[in-house]
Amino acid sequence: MVLKVFFPSCCSSAESGILIGRWISEQNSAVILAVVHFPFIPVQVKQYLSEVQRVTKVSVSVLGSWSNSKQEKEESLSEFLEDLGTIFSHEPWIQISKEGDGKFWSCSTLQKHSNSPKEEEIILVYYDQRKVMLSHLHPPSDTATSTDHKADDASELSAIFDTVAKSRILFMTDRYDDGPIKLTHWQSDGVEASIIVELMKQASVPACMLLTFLLSLISGVCRSRVLKFWPLSFLWSKLSTCEQLGHRLQHLQVISINKKAQNQTQLMRKANIFVSLLIDVALGILLMSWLYRKNRIGHLADTLIPVADHVAEELQDLLQWLMGAPAGLKMNRALDQVLGRFFLYHIHLWISYIHLMSPFIEMILWYVGLSACLGLTVALCILSDIIALLTFHIYCFYVYGARLYCLKIYGLSSLWRLFRGKKWNVLRQRVDSCSYDLDQLFIGTLLFTILLFLLPTTALYYLVFTLLRLLVVIVQGLIHLLVDLIDSLPLYSIILRLCRSYRLAAGVKFRVLEQQDGKPLRLLMQINPLSYGSVVQTYRLPTYSCYPKDSWASLCKKLFLGELIYPWKHKGDKQD
Repeated sequence: MVLKVFFPSCCSSAESGILIGRWISEQNSAVILAVVHFPFIPVQVKQYLSEVQRVTKVSVSVLGSWSNSKQEKEESLSEFLEDLGTIFSHEPWIQISKEGDGKFWSCSTLQKHSNSPKEEEIILVYYDQRKVMLSHLHPPSDTATSTDHKADDASELSAIFDTVAKSRILFMTDRYDDGPIKLTHWQSDGVEASIIVELMKQASVPACMLLTFLLSLISGVCRSRVLKFWPLSFLWSKLSTCEQLGHRLQHLQVISINKKAQNQTQLMRKANIFVSLLIDVALGILLMSWLYRKNRIGHLADTLIPVADHVAEELQDLLQWLMGAPAGLKMNRALDQVLGRFFLYHIHLWISYIHLMSPFIEMILWYVGLSACLGLTVALCILSDIIALLTFHIYCFYVYGARLYCLKIYGLSSLWRLFRGKKWNVLRQRVDSCSYDLDQLFIGTLLFTILLFLLPTTALYYLVFTLLRLLVVIVQGLIHLLVDLIDSLPLYSIILRLCRSYRLAAGVKFRVLEQQDGKPLRLLMQINPLSYGSVVQTYRLPTYSCYPKDSWASLCKKLFLGELIYPWKHKGDKQD
């Protein structure tokens, strides 16, 4: 049998005493947590350990003795340490001794109550107690494909990490306390604390209460019946700005809850949301300060009208080109002229609307710029909505062309089934056989011929305006992807991985320190940090989908059949 003793490196220079920790019988391992120094009263030690065990729910006990003799080892001290095994009665009784400044330690076990004591090979593993206590061990990502051996190793490491983490109360006493028991652990020289952190903790309680009260008022207004009427409900469900505001409102409700996080996952989620909100608002304030400096709002308003006029002129030139002989194609002149004049009239209406709104553009942009204080994501969503409104005429052209093209495609497919003696059964949702008379076939032939010869003209208009619409959708999609990136990126976890990588542990590695015959093997346990990709995948925040869920094949099918690609952001389930 191999006995593994996990010894904290901070206790290597501790004075002689007894070792307290947890014995893991399933793994034949001992996790040393602290050293109790002489002098002490055994009854007080047992009472203290029972109190620690009651609070932490960890079976902490006296595991053995520790001897640190800078001079020659005294026989009286050795006999006294052996006699302690009869008082605390732990089986096996671990004896670790360090002689002077020697590199090699002696480690042995005593089994007084065993009839046939076995010689055990001992492995002494040093670990950084502070890092192990503060770290969170993540299970392997390929748990489904991992072997049983890897699963056993992960469970053993998890037991060690949980033992140190749950024994936090044991590390809250230092040598300056007046208690009857003196301990050596990673905080024995003084408990780590920060005045700024403590002040922030005290100030966070009233701040959270005030924020919760304000959020309850806002949530009550949002759930009121006023917003359920048609115009307001339509805008709230279609505009991406309203969607993003609702999403950030949910984030504020999560971080303003006074209830303490139950586990590490909830704590990291709250921290990631808080840092994401903080950085989002900071970037929004920087954008707002840049916009209002040197009258950039006025320059932007002066540039917007000429750009809109230029886009309208380019669309007029495009329609004039389509009304002629585009690329040498022979179009149906009557239908071509009707469609061209119809779209030109819409452009004329759009130009008149833009010039009617031109005196108010600067004032609108000035108030819109103030919304950047709510966060960069809100400003980006407003930009997406402005692009949707400024390109609304392009969307109208696309809808007209798509509806006309879709009507002809479905008409041709239905008439093609008529020639083959088939029809679409609406009730059974399938194609059935059907017999037609001569008049029906004659009318069907005429309609099929008319639709077939008018299809190239309609398809060309549909193709041109679909390409323009896809260009606008791509721009809006890039904006929404940037918003999703800011909303879902776990910034706190990434910063924690960059500054304190041991806090996010993926596993451990062992380095051999010393090895000699007749002496225990000494290993150093080091924490392997989680990779950046695994950090993002594990702690990525849920967000609303800002892009279509259709596959490329489904998207191409919709484009070929003339089905609409809606420009609005649809409210859907949260995507992890």
